[in-house]
Amino acid sequence: MPVSEGLNFALMLAESGIIDSAVHEVMVRPQLLMAAEQSPGIKTAMKNQVMKWRGQMIRQTAKGTVEERFHDEIELYHQACKWDQDYFIEHADELVKKLEGQSSFYFKAKSLVAKEHQKHNPMFQRFFCNKWYEYIAHALTEAQESEIEERKEALLRDMYQRIETMKQMEEVTEAGDETKAGRLWDMAKAKLTQTDVDVMKKIAKFLKKNNGLQDIAEKLGRMASEVDDPNKERVKAEEFKLVEEVSDNVTDDIVGIHESDDLAKLLPNEAMFLAYPELEVVFYKHLADKRLMNYRMQGTQRKLRKVKAFKRQTKRVDQDKGPFIVCIDASGSMSGFPENCAKALAYGLMQIALADDRDCYVIMFSTQQITYELTKQDGLSEVVNFLSYSFHGGTDLGPVLDQSIDLMSDGKYKNADLVVLSDFIAPSQPDEMLTRVEKLKAQKNRFHAVNLSKYGNPELLEMFDHCWSYHPSKLSQLGNSLRFVRS
Repeated sequence: MPVSEGLNFALMLAESGIIDSAVHEVMVRPQLLMAAEQSPGIKTAMKNQVMKWRGQMIRQTAKGTVEERFHDEIELYHQACKWDQDYFIEHADELVKKLEGQSSFYFKAKSLVAKEHQKHNPMFQRFFCNKWYEYIAHALTEAQESEIEERKEALLRDMYQRIETMKQMEEVTEAGDETKAGRLWDMAKAKLTQTDVDVMKKIAKFLKKNNGLQDIAEKLGRMASEVDDPNKERVKAEEFKLVEEVSDNVTDDIVGIHESDDLAKLLPNEAMFLAYPELEVVFYKHLADKRLMNYRMQGTQRKLRKVKAFKRQTKRVDQDKGPFIVCIDASGSMSGFPENCAKALAYGLMQIALADDRDCYVIMFSTQQITYELTKQDGLSEVVNFLSYSFHGGTDLGPVLDQSIDLMSDGKYKNADLVVLSDFIAPSQPDEMLTRVEKLKAQKNRFHAVNLSKYGNPELLEMFDHCWSYHPSKLSQLGNSLRFVRS
C-alpha cells in the first residue's frame, strides 16, 4: 500500500459482506421460516423489517460510528505515512509509545522498532505502515462484527416477540388478508399479557354478537372508496334516443286542406275535372303545379335520433384512503352498554383500517382528551390501554372537535373519516365550528355520528354527513351485557 494513500475504513466495512451475512443468518432461522409460511402478509412484513434493519446498519457503517472509536490511532497512522524516512526513524520510538494502551498493534510495532538494523532499511517505513494498516483493519472488522452481532440478536429478540404476539392475536382476530396480517406484524412489537388478550377477546365477542355495530363499521370502511369528484360529475355526451316527432306523412288525423299533388289525399271535387274532356287538361296542370286540393293529415311517429346532453359520468375517484379519527365520549353517562358499544365499534374500525392499510386514531374525550394511535409500531399496547379505560366525567364535545379539525387540516388526513361515538346529550356547536367543518367536508373529509342514546340533540347531529343510531331495547341490552360478562 502506498504511504500517501488514504483509508476509508467505513467503506471497507460496508463492502466486506458482514451485514449481508448477518441478514442471511436471520432469514434462515427455523422459527422465522415457520412463521413466514403461515401467511404471505407476515412473510412480506418480516422481509421488510429485515431489509429496513439492513439499511440502517449500512447507513450507520457509512457514517463511521465504529471508526470513531479508533479515530486517534487512524489519525496517527495517517501522520506516520506522510513523514519522510529520516523523520520516521528519528521518532519511531516515540510513535510506538503513543500506541501503548490504545492499539493492538503496539506489541508488534515495539518488536519491529527494537531491531535497529531494520530501521535504516529504505523500505522499513512502508513495511511498518502496511503492518499497522492490517492491524487497524482487523480491529475495525472485529469491532464491527461484534456490534452487528449485538444488533442482530436484538432484531431476533424483537421478531421472536412479534411471533409470540401474533400467536396470541390468533385468539382475538379472524383470519384476514395479507395486508391485515402484515399490519398486525408491524403493531406486534408490544408484549401482551394473558389479561391483555382476554380484554381484546371480550370486546371482539361483543362486536360479533352485536351485528348492527359491525354493519356500521363496514359501511364506514367502504365510504372512503365512494368519493365523488365534483369535476367529473357531468359531461357532454351523445346518445341515441327514441323520440316522438310530428309528421304530415302519418295519417292519424285530418287537420285541414292544402294544395299538393298527393292523389291519395285528393278531395272528391277535384276529380270532377276528369269528367269533362275539355277540363282534363286543367286537372293535369294543377297536378304538375302541385295545386290540387288535398286533405292535410298529421300524426306522430317515433324515430331514433342522436341527442346531445350533459350525462352523469362515473364519479368514483381512486385515491389513498385517509385515517379513521374516532372520537369517543368517555363521560359517565356513557358507562355500561354504550361504553361497550363504543369500544367494540372502535375495535371494528381498527380491524378495517388494518385490512385497508389505513391509520386509526382514537381520541377519548370528557373533561380532557386522551389520544391513542392504534395502528402504530406498538399499537397493540395502545389498543389494550384504550379498551381498559373506564368512562367517567362530563361531556365536552367542543375541544375534541377542535383537536380533530386541527389534525384533519394537515395534508396527511385527506379523505379521512371522523367518527364521533356519543350519546350526544350536549349543546349545539357555534357557527364558527360549523364553518370549519363545512370547509373540511369540501376537501373530501367525512364526518360521521353514531348516536348511542335516544335523547341525543337533533340540532347537534345535523352537522354530520351520516348519522347512525344504535340503542337496542333494554331486554336486548341485558342479554348482550350478561353474555359479555360471562365471556
